[in-house]
Amino acid sequence: MRLFWPALLLLTASCGVAEEGTQPVVTGRFGSRPTVAIPNGRPGHTPRITVLSMGSGRRTVPGDVVLADVDIRRWSGNRPYLSTYDGNQPTTVVFDGRQVSETWRQSLIGRPAGTRVMLVSPAREATGPNVPLTGLAPADTLVLVFDILGGYPPDARLVGRTLPVVPADLTPAGPARTLIDGSGPEVVAGSKVVIQYVAESWPARTVVDSSYRRGGPSAFTLEAGSVPAAWVVELAGRRVGSRVAVPSPGERPTLYVIDILDTITPA
Repeated sequence: MRLFWPALLLLTASCGVAEEGTQPVVTGRFGSRPTVAIPNGRPGHTPRITVLSMGSGRRTVPGDVVLADVDIRRWSGNRPYLSTYDGNQPTTVVFDGRQVSETWRQSLIGRPAGTRVMLVSPAREATGPNVPLTGLAPADTLVLVFDILGGYPPDARLVGRTLPVVPADLTPAGPARTLIDGSGPEVVAGSKVVIQYVAESWPARTVVDSSYRRGGPSAFTLEAGSVPAAWVVELAGRRVGSRVAVPSPGERPTLYVIDILDTITPA
């Protein structure tokens, strides 16, 4: 059963005083891993949301796939618990009627892209998709800092374009090719890139992965170890709005067609 507690969820100013204690202090710029100082006071028992900085991008809406970096730590001892900055892949939260905690919904929906939000909450109400309660008691307090990269429709694609299809003559030994030239910001190595993609195995040419099948756009840090090596080489220097066919040779050759929807460079 999905739980709702909107009457208990408090939206506070970033300098406000928390129930039974003081507010954690978060420093660092949007897009970079936050530094969090947790006070000595007790955190209270009510989930609280604080907008730390406001972005200027499109507001997220119900039905979106919301991409966000999130840093989670325990209030007690200010101990790190989980951070997407470690894995270089922001979390993907699909707001299509699936069960998502109310604290995450109120933290992420209705916010402009580029917004940083803090959630202080008991663990039982603070866990979201792919956030287990491993080693936590439900009453343990967590501090979550979200950097909202953006919200996108599940079928987001290049404006006016059909779904991507791997060209019939693309092979692992061939060069990458530009299928559509974009005119948006340039993608740089080390930045976060928001994409939709289709992947085919070789030589069977069977679709083995697709962001469309998995629920919508994904975001990755464009660096070795986070994405296939061919992506780092071939996507860097491309512009938002591009569609690129990228062969990835190796032990398991794969053919990709990638739509570049957005890019975010940490400050």
